[in-house]
Amino acid sequence: MIPGMINYKFRPVIFFLVALMSAGNLSSQSVEIIQEQLPVLTQKEGNQVMLIRVSTKEPGGVVTRIALDLTGTSDLDDIEQIKIFYRGDSMKDSIQFARTLSPSLHLDFKGKAELKSGSGYFSVIVRLRDEADILHSMAVRCTAVKAGRTMLIPVSDSNPLKLRFGTALCQHWEDGVHTYRIPGIVRTNNGTLLAIFDRRLETHRDPQGVANIGLKRSTDGGRTWEPQQVILDRGNWGGLPPRYNGVTDACILVNEKNNEVFVGALWMHGQWIKGKWVGIPDDPDAELGRKKASMPGMTEKETCQFLMVRSTDDGQTWSEPVNLTGIKKPEWSLYALSPTNGITLDDGTLVFPSKVPGNVALTYSTDGGQTWEVSDLGPKTSGAENAIVQLDDGSVMMNARSMNRSGYRTVYTTPDLGKTWIEHPTNNKVLEEPGCHGSLYKHVYMDGGEKKSILFFSNPASSEKRERMTIKASFDEGLTWPAKYWILLDEGRSAYSSITSVDDNTIGILYEGSQAQMTFQKISIAEFINK
Repeated sequence: MIPGMINYKFRPVIFFLVALMSAGNLSSQSVEIIQEQLPVLTQKEGNQVMLIRVSTKEPGGVVTRIALDLTGTSDLDDIEQIKIFYRGDSMKDSIQFARTLSPSLHLDFKGKAELKSGSGYFSVIVRLRDEADILHSMAVRCTAVKAGRTMLIPVSDSNPLKLRFGTALCQHWEDGVHTYRIPGIVRTNNGTLLAIFDRRLETHRDPQGVANIGLKRSTDGGRTWEPQQVILDRGNWGGLPPRYNGVTDACILVNEKNNEVFVGALWMHGQWIKGKWVGIPDDPDAELGRKKASMPGMTEKETCQFLMVRSTDDGQTWSEPVNLTGIKKPEWSLYALSPTNGITLDDGTLVFPSKVPGNVALTYSTDGGQTWEVSDLGPKTSGAENAIVQLDDGSVMMNARSMNRSGYRTVYTTPDLGKTWIEHPTNNKVLEEPGCHGSLYKHVYMDGGEKKSILFFSNPASSEKRERMTIKASFDEGLTWPAKYWILLDEGRSAYSSITSVDDNTIGILYEGSQAQMTFQKISIAEFINK
C-alpha cells in the first residue's frame, strides 16, 4: 500500500472518453479517469486524488508520460508535492512512476510502466503542506497519457471535482491508539476549538476494552492543534485493569455565561455475563463486548456509570471525574449522554442530549452545572442517540437516530425541558439516515446588522450504508432542507459527526471519515447563503 493511503472501494464518478492523437483506434486503447468526492487532508503523508486506468488491450504496452492540469486549485502553494504510483492491473502494486514534482499549473510526469496484462492503474497522490488553508480546495485533470507511440487525450466538457481540504486530526495508531471514534467539537467563548473523541487503544469495537476520552485544542480556528491529552480515564479503578474500565461516548458543552466546559461520558466497570456482574471472567483475554453489559440498578456492579469532568481554563486542564449516576432512575438498564455536544439555552440552562434504551431524554442544569436533573423520557427511537438545538421560540428540537427501518430521522420538539414532546412535521419523513448518529447545530451570524441563524445537520446521507458524509442547511428552523443547500464532504465510508461555529462566517465539522479516523473540515457559510 502507498504510505499514508487508506484502501477504499473505488466508484467510477467521472468517465472520460479518449481521442487518439496518433495511430490507433478507440477499440484498442483507452483511458478511464476515476474520482470520488473525498477530502484532501493535511497531516497525512499521501492523499489519492485521482485514479487513472490505461488499457492498451495488448499485453506489454508501455506508459511513458502522464500529464496533469491543476486549473481550479485555490492556491498551488497549499500543495507540497505530487506523485504518481503505478498500481498494476489489480491495485496490488505500488511502484512510483516518474519523479516527485512540486506543484505547478501544468505537470508532466515522465517515467516507464509496462502494462503486462494490457491494462493498469495509476494513482495520483498529493501531499498538502501542514500550513495549507483548509478552506481551500483543489481540482485535477488528466490531460494526456502516452502509451507506446500513441498519445491518449481524455476529453470531457464536465468540470473536475472540487476536492475540499481538511485535516487528519487523528489517525490509526497515532499516539499508540488503534481506533479513534465518537467525535464532539465546540467553540469556547475565547474562540478556542475543543475536539473530543474516544481513544480505543486495542480495537475498534465499543467497550468493554481499554478506552478513554481524549481532547485536542486549537486556538487559531483549526489551522493548528495542540498535542492530544487524556481528560477522562479510569485506569485500574476498583482493582481491575484498564481493559475492564472502559470510558466511551463523550459529550461536550460550553457554558456560554462563564466559559466553563463540561464533558460527560459513559463508564463501564468489569464485565457482565448473562446479566450477572463477574468483574473479570474466567478467561480474561476473551473477546469483550458491551452487549447486555448494563442492567437496572445504580452501582458500578449493576449498571454503566455517568461521569463528568469540567474545565475552568478554556480546556487546558480538567477536574477529576464526578460520578453523577445518582440522577438515573434505578429501573433504567442504561442511562447516558448522547455523543457530540450540549447547548446553553438563552436563559442560561445547560442541556445535554441524553438516552436510555429506546428513548431520548434531556439532562439539564439550571444552576450553572452545580446540580443536574434528567427530564421525562421522550419519543421511542430504537437508536436513542440524538442531537439538540434551541429554536427561536425557545423550544428545544431533538433530532434522533432511528432504527425502525423508516430510513429517516426522528424529530420532536419540547417547550418545557422534556415534560411535553411534540412531533415535528419532518419526523420520519425528511432527513435520510442508515441508523447512525448525526449532528444538529444552530449557527448565529450577523447580516446587515440583523441577527440571523441557520440550522446545520450532518450525517451519512444514505438509508442503507454509513457513507456519503453530507452537511445540509435549513433557513426555516428545520422545516425544509432543500437539496441546493447540501454539501457532500466524503463519499466514502463515514459515520458519527459533530458541527460547531469556528467564527461568525465559518463552521467546522469533526467526523469519522474514510480518509482519517477523525477528519476536521471548515466550510464558509457564504457557500450556503449565496446559493
